[in-house]
Amino acid sequence: MKKKTKMILGLSLIAISGLTLVAADHIDAPLVTGTAADITDMYTFQGQETANLVFAVNTQGLLSPNATAAAAFNENVMIEINIDNTGDNVEDLVIQAIKKGDKMYFFGPYAPSATGTSSMINTAEASGSVAISQYGATPVTSTENGMKFFAGPRDDPFFFDLGQFQAILGGNASGFNNPGTDTFAGSNVLSVVVEVPKAMLGNAETLNVWSETKKKQ
Repeated sequence: MKKKTKMILGLSLIAISGLTLVAADHIDAPLVTGTAADITDMYTFQGQETANLVFAVNTQGLLSPNATAAAAFNENVMIEINIDNTGDNVEDLVIQAIKKGDKMYFFGPYAPSATGTSSMINTAEASGSVAISQYGATPVTSTENGMKFFAGPRDDPFFFDLGQFQAILGGNASGFNNPGTDTFAGSNVLSVVVEVPKAMLGNAETLNVWSETKKKQ
């Protein structure tokens, strides 16, 4: 059985080559800002087990501690990680995550039947699930089919000194301070994290990776 979804949010694109890289975007279009479709940033890095690669997609940024407990993933919004291992900026593999009840279900990595703004979920490619962690509780992870999964609230790991950046743009400062001020300190995000054996991603030395949220149609 396959389910069709339609993309409603723009994507962010990063290239990875064995190093930790991040793409960030904490303010999206008004129709998606603060919703389950709002991607704040994406991280890709080598796992503690060096044969694995970790993908982390954060959504719903700038959550205050008081707002975090009420924040939730949406069953009609799929989070999709796209992986290009041939260098043509077209996804060769996808990892998909979608909420159902109190769990997040994962599919892939597998070769999609369609690329671009529309996606199909091939339920035969299910790779695992994990109970969605609750704010203030011990994080829950699961391991299935050689992969590790997490979904739930986390402290926003992105560091940016917005005030100093604005001072630089205004001509009132010549550079950033060391140390700077973490504008996002004390704010939270909802995260989806997948750890995947590199052997599942092909043999390319460099991968292009980007994430999308897509709404069920």
